[in-house]
Amino acid sequence: MRALWALLGKELRIELRTKEMLTSLLLLGLLTLLVLSFAFDPTSSVRPEAAPGALWVAVIFAGVLALGRSFLSERENDSLHGLLLCPVDRGTLYLGKAVANFVFMLMAQGFVLPVFVFFFNIILTTRFAAVIGVLALGLLGLSAIGTLFAAMSVRTRAREVMLPLLLLPMVVPLFIAGVRITQRLLTDKPLADVLPWVHLMVGFDLVFLVVGWLVFEYVVEE
Repeated sequence: MRALWALLGKELRIELRTKEMLTSLLLLGLLTLLVLSFAFDPTSSVRPEAAPGALWVAVIFAGVLALGRSFLSERENDSLHGLLLCPVDRGTLYLGKAVANFVFMLMAQGFVLPVFVFFFNIILTTRFAAVIGVLALGLLGLSAIGTLFAAMSVRTRAREVMLPLLLLPMVVPLFIAGVRITQRLLTDKPLADVLPWVHLMVGFDLVFLVVGWLVFEYVVEE
């Protein structure tokens, strides 16, 4: 556990010094919401129905860009081998990276959500707190699988293309579940059919956290 906190602290210090990932997350998230908000007439009845999809498109696209930079410092400084020589379990290295990515994406969403509320005229109710919880579940799953794929693609020549090709098809269930739950929460519809989608997101997160922890050692040795 001490090793995990040390790795997480290292990632946070590097990011707070460079602010590269947070800047990328914020800019792409805000630009995506801005473009999608102009795609719908402000007076249209379709706009509230489209808001959850717009939010999750911004989340997924910004997350993919951020995860592509997850191992950037190790690649540019040729320090990945040195990181692997640390006397800690390789699974701990994976968890440190995954948790750090999750924290960065969650911090960025703290700035993106108010913009989303403003652009789409969202009425804040008690259910909006549940929307934040659903976003956290989605970001955790995205970080769990994205960190693993980022480690796989970091040494490839076409890494900028390889990561989205690997990641986007895999997060489709997470995206659909997030949109369905968010739509129910924002439109004050009955929540009877939301629980299975919540179970899907929780199961997705747990499965890929465990898989990433188990196979990360073999991924980074290839």
